[in-house]
Amino acid sequence: MSRKVLITGGTGMIGTRLAEMLIDGGYEVALLSRTPGNNRYPSFRWEPLAGTIDEAAVPYADYIINLAGSSVSDGKWTQERKREILSSRLAGTQLLAQQLRQVAHHVRAFVSASAIGIYGDRDDQLLTEETAPAPDDFLATVCRQWENAAEYVREDGIRTAIMRIGIVLSPEGGALVPLARTVKMMAGAPLGSGRQYMSWIHLDDLCRLFIQALEDARYDGLYNAVAPHPVTNKEFTETLAEVLHRPLVLPKVPEFGLKLMMGEMSEIVLASQRVSAEKVLSQGFRFEYSTLKPALESFYGEDK
Repeated sequence: MSRKVLITGGTGMIGTRLAEMLIDGGYEVALLSRTPGNNRYPSFRWEPLAGTIDEAAVPYADYIINLAGSSVSDGKWTQERKREILSSRLAGTQLLAQQLRQVAHHVRAFVSASAIGIYGDRDDQLLTEETAPAPDDFLATVCRQWENAAEYVREDGIRTAIMRIGIVLSPEGGALVPLARTVKMMAGAPLGSGRQYMSWIHLDDLCRLFIQALEDARYDGLYNAVAPHPVTNKEFTETLAEVLHRPLVLPKVPEFGLKLMMGEMSEIVLASQRVSAEKVLSQGFRFEYSTLKPALESFYGEDK
């Protein structure tokens, strides 16, 4: 049986590793890209904001993985930046939904990214896929609209799994890189109160979860893509310092200082999201890294 996967956002941190693991698993991979000549894999050109896409792209695919979206952590959230964060997710997802409706294809499943930012700041409440999105929160609004765009694909009868991704741990990018850098410089400290929950997932586990969602027809609907054991920011910082063999010598970074430095974007590190992994566990997914210390040691252990 043909196993061709079309990936949007395939040159980002998640997409790069996911493509490698798909190839290792015997899949063929192609990317949707605005610069198709610059990629390691066969690529089709698209311009989501212009609404253009290579007409051969969707007919190529047996599966589509939709990761495309501008990073939420690059620069302060000006009004222009907010528009870019939203439109980079909506335009691509809407264009794919439109193509799937208009062209002959054999797509068996559509797996689309979302984020746990949809829950907003919820203190220590345990958050499941049934928890209502936060009503007045920028990231929650972005995720809600992103998920709604993916739902159009389901309406056409294509199995659609939406992954609400937590804080992805990788030494190649994302939140871990600046956190590890500050700890290595002995400038690490809990952020804000330090009591806010961080729901994280190791990059390899996330990629394995995406692959399982392709292969297992039971994956349909919303899923929290997080490890089973979220930790507080204080626990995260202390564990990272232990793995890196660095002391934590500074007091907490005050909330007002983070807001002054980062503006509204500070909610990424100050919001508390204690997210349940029970649904993916009940689907039979097994995490290689279910607790934080082994996950961090996989990147920064003695022999790394």
